[in-house]
Parts: sequence; C-alpha cells; structure tokens
Amino acid sequence: MLEDIAQESRIRDVNPAVKLVLGLGCILICISSNSFLTPLLIAVSISLVTIFIGGTSPRFYLKLLLIPLRFAIFSVIVIIFLRNSGDVVFSYNLFGVLTLTATKGSLNEGILVFSRVFGGMCSLFFISLTTPTTETFTLAKECRVPDFLLELSMLIYRFIFILIEQAEMIHSAQVMRLAYGRRKGSIYSFGMMAGALFINSWEAGERLIGAMDARCYNGKFSIIGEQSSFFCPALFLSVIFLSFFLVVMIMTDGFNFYGGVIA
Repeated sequence: MLEDIAQESRIRDVNPAVKLVLGLGCILICISSNSFLTPLLIAVSISLVTIFIGGTSPRFYLKLLLIPLRFAIFSVIVIIFLRNSGDVVFSYNLFGVLTLTATKGSLNEGILVFSRVFGGMCSLFFISLTTPTTETFTLAKECRVPDFLLELSMLIYRFIFILIEQAEMIHSAQVMRLAYGRRKGSIYSFGMMAGALFINSWEAGERLIGAMDARCYNGKFSIIGEQSSFFCPALFLSVIFLSFFLVVMIMTDGFNFYGGVIA
C-alpha cells in the first residue's frame, strides 16, 4: 500500500536525495529540539506537504499516523507518572495501593517526548509516501552502501508484505470458522497462525533461492531504478524549510508547557 501511494505521488519525480535531505533533516531537528513547539510545527508542516503537495489521502494518512501514536501515548503516560520532579500537578490514589503523581517536570518531559515522536513519524512518512523503494535503494547504491546491506534490506522489505498478506488470509479463514470466539480458542488460533507463518516464510525463502539460482544469481542483485533529475528549486526550498525550523528551534530553546526546566 505504501509503495503504491509512493508510485502515484505528485512529487515522485523530484530527486529522492532532495526528499531524503528534507525528511532526515526534519527528524534531526525534532530529536535535537528542547522545546515541544518545534517538533509539533514540523509535524503539521510536513503533513501538509505530504497531503496537499504529495497528493496523499488525508483519511489514509491519519489512519496510518494513528498506529505509532498509540504506542507513543502509552509510553508518554508511563513517563509522566514515573518521572517525578517539580511541583505536583495531579495525584490520584489507585485502589488505595498505588498513588499516581504527575509533576510539572514529568509533564514537560512527556509532552516533549510525544512531540518528538510525532514530528519524527510525520517526517518519516513523508519519505515513505513520496519516494518509491526502488529509488531509495538506487540512491543508497550510489552512496556506496555495501551490497550485502542492500540485498538484505531488499529481502526483508519484500518478505514483510508477504508475511502480512499471509497473516491476513489465515486470520480471515480463522474468523470465518469462529476461531476467536473464546479466549482459549483465540490463544490457540494465534499460536497456529504464528506456526503457519513461520513454515510458510521458510518455504517462501526456499522458493526464492531456487528462483534466483535458476536465473544465474551470482551473489548480487541488479538494482534498477528510475533516478530523477536533480531539481535545484526543490533543494533550495528544502534548505529554506529546514533553516526556518532550525531558527525556530534555537529561539524556542527551553520553552516548556508548564515553564521551568525539564529534569
């Protein structure tokens, strides 16, 4: 699905190096920022670029973004209630056994971590939804990345989608047979699906090796990608974009949600 959207992106013809510079630059600024404002502004800006300039469906983009944000929210909740520093903002006695306390320092740190994750994921999705994988591998080969790393990455990328497709087919067949009606049956069905996926992936790997040997595989994959021409205006706009948020990061350094310094 991601590959199909990247192939149909309106900015697919822009050189992948420019898009990688923009996406990776935004990620570096997000993780370097000491204020939650800069990552959030980057997240909003790069999302607008992905949707309105890249042509990605807003509904699909939001659905895709909710997947990592769920894990980020749970992680932030743990940080808020475990990192205690500063004045107490919220305190709740859970079942008379455990007291959950949130302080200004823990809230500032939790919000900062969440904003960094949010901005970083939006930047990563910008790369994924606008740059086909073949062009990424072609660029990596031009940057002298070792061949064994490229081949391993290509195989892993291919088998991820094979396993997902097989897992969906097995899960649908199990649901039609009411395999997840009870807790015990759900655990048993999940174990059966995991075992079947392991066997199927092993067999798929054996078939792939046989197919490569039949095509005179000599230890190297031929990476064929359509390398786009270098577009100077796009690079210029990307540099301006990154420079602007670099200035914002410097100006908002130390600005926290509750004020004060994060512990």
